[in-house]
Amino acid sequence: MDISNDEPLGVVRAVPGPASSDTDCSEATAAPPVEPRLQAMIVAGRFYGMELDPGEFPRRPGEKVPSAASLSAWAQSSGMWARAVRLRWRQLFRFQDVGPVVLLFADGSAGLLTGVNQTQNVVFLQDPERPSSEPAVAVDELRLAQVWSGEAVLLRSQRGVTDDDAPFNLRWLAGLVLQEKRTLRDIGFASLTLSFLTIFPPLLVMTVVDKVLTHHSYATLAMLATLLGIAAAYEALLGYARRLIVLVVGMRLDTRLHLHIFGRLLRLPLDYFERHPAGETMHKITSVYKVRDFLTGKLLTTFLDLITLLVLIPFLFYLNATLAWMVLAGSMLIALVILAYLRPLRVIFNKVVQAETNKASALGETIFGVKTVKSLALEPQRRAVWDECVADVGKWRMAFGKLSNWPQTIVTPIERFMSIGIVLIGAYMALSDRTGYAVGGLFAFMMLSMRVAQPLVGLAKLIEDYEEVGAAIGEAASVLNRPMETNTAGGGLRPRFTGAISYDDVTFTYGGTKVPALDRVSFSVPAGTMLGVVGRSGSGKSTLTRLLQGINRDYSGFVKIDGSDLREINLRHLRQSFGVVLQENFLFRGSIRDNLIAGRHGLTLEDAVRAARLAGAEEFIERMPNGYETFIEEGSPNLSGGQRQRLAIARALITDPRILILDEATSALDPESEALVNANLLRIARGRTMVIVTHRLSSLTECDQILVLDKGSVVDIAPHRVLLERCSIYRQLWLQQNRHLETQGSRHAALAPTLAQGD
Repeated sequence: MDISNDEPLGVVRAVPGPASSDTDCSEATAAPPVEPRLQAMIVAGRFYGMELDPGEFPRRPGEKVPSAASLSAWAQSSGMWARAVRLRWRQLFRFQDVGPVVLLFADGSAGLLTGVNQTQNVVFLQDPERPSSEPAVAVDELRLAQVWSGEAVLLRSQRGVTDDDAPFNLRWLAGLVLQEKRTLRDIGFASLTLSFLTIFPPLLVMTVVDKVLTHHSYATLAMLATLLGIAAAYEALLGYARRLIVLVVGMRLDTRLHLHIFGRLLRLPLDYFERHPAGETMHKITSVYKVRDFLTGKLLTTFLDLITLLVLIPFLFYLNATLAWMVLAGSMLIALVILAYLRPLRVIFNKVVQAETNKASALGETIFGVKTVKSLALEPQRRAVWDECVADVGKWRMAFGKLSNWPQTIVTPIERFMSIGIVLIGAYMALSDRTGYAVGGLFAFMMLSMRVAQPLVGLAKLIEDYEEVGAAIGEAASVLNRPMETNTAGGGLRPRFTGAISYDDVTFTYGGTKVPALDRVSFSVPAGTMLGVVGRSGSGKSTLTRLLQGINRDYSGFVKIDGSDLREINLRHLRQSFGVVLQENFLFRGSIRDNLIAGRHGLTLEDAVRAARLAGAEEFIERMPNGYETFIEEGSPNLSGGQRQRLAIARALITDPRILILDEATSALDPESEALVNANLLRIARGRTMVIVTHRLSSLTECDQILVLDKGSVVDIAPHRVLLERCSIYRQLWLQQNRHLETQGSRHAALAPTLAQGD
């Protein structure tokens, strides 16, 4: 947007973004210009110390121009408070001495409201595409109305602990429910109305018995029947509306709960998943379903029943205070019985939870390792483990069932007294009454007493149900409340990397061990270096790359990229700037094209073809029945190990990263595929820094530098030829892997004279 006194509002000029390098980094090309509305949000975010990444904007299908809702969601996902609103001219004057407000114009551009002057009836707008040093332009209502319809985005930094960072517990769940307080108020009002309507039929019965039957009044009977029909119809409609609202609230809570849980799960550090079985994690997370059913089912129903009690209990005392006290006393006895058994039930239920967790871990481990189970014929052993887990679960569930059977046994006669005994006592009281009007009241009390007793008993049993829900919350919390990765989505630096890497006195020790995995490691390589990393098993090669990716951050010393401390760089930006290929790479269910693009914004089939060609995967993809649209099943059974690895390399290259890490990436390749990848290494490395961790030294001969590690320390760093001369460890590793060449050479030399004599 261009705001000046001479030009109309809404003129948009493209502003070139930061430079991005092509595969050949000798020529830099300009990145696509940032859209005006995104640029306005970026400038507004910087006012609050937040850097919004346009590459992370959640563009919705069919959305040509970013909407206010999308912009708000983008800012929220980056750690800011944001709201999409519609404002009127007079409301703009409320934003005096506050941060910038993003105004969205009809032509797709945007402006920043930076100040107001109510005396002169103008607002001050800043063009986000112009330098911030330029003064804001005063705009009146008439001029702004030509391009602005009222759409705006309000921004500010988050205050305190956000919902995403708050611990997962009952208090957080209660806050989740209270977010629907307006809807809950409507449900409460409907329930209160239904409670009054509940009183109406017993009143009619009492009137029919005491008045109509006594005085034989047909007119009164007809009037009561009409009123009853109207009340029944109204109750049916109101009940339908209440159930519909409860359904909507339940779906909202369910959606928010699942989004929160999945988001927290993705923010857990990789170290957690490496130390805990996948089956255990999945079992603990799925226990949230019990919490969801409790929130949207029993808890909400009990809450509504309590509203009914507020109306019915006073009316019961009005009908017969003696019987009403008996109903309350029976309910209290039931509550005391349940409370008495809570503690022993909790102890045994914790045993049930632990047994179920072990069973889920055994199941998950067997499923994930089924290839090993089948190849080594370990079915009997795994079946024995499973049988033991199932027996353990059965034992503790039986113990829990036996113990929980006792309170139900004790409560049953009390419930029968509340339903039948009170009727008998009421009948005796009616027979003793000489007025003749107690019979109708007894009928009304009988109709309402169970409507009161059932919620009171349900409230007592709700406490028992909470024990199971509390255990489910504890299971989920044991996963979700673990320390998250330290860097938030919106914090940290976002530099454009060239690829210079340096380690300065870096020491790192894994948890639970005392021997450092890296011990005072120091080295540096300039941008564009092809760096090989070698060493014996356990020397710290993979740990070196884990620190570079920000997977482990609790190290001493400094790891820097282009002079920037790694711990000050935005974690998501850091990892998006890397290409990483591991020894075992996971391919998702979907087409080859989908796996290569992996949902990254702006990538096309042409990008996938270019990356596949560079990784040497194009030749086998084109032989597939559907080419790039060939579907890959879970576990990719229709691909060989070499094909999977080449696809993983192509996926890492598709974003043209400045730094590429190959961690034993060629170890699973057959000789032909490895030769093909090695032949492409020089092309792959052009214009980027490349870190190659491998045991096969023959693939590192063309590296600019080779880092030799031993027991976590740097032994030497130099090119291949230099290391052969001066590094004994490297020379020993090289001879171990290439001794067969010397043996073959000496054998050929010995056979030559014999062949000559035979001639």
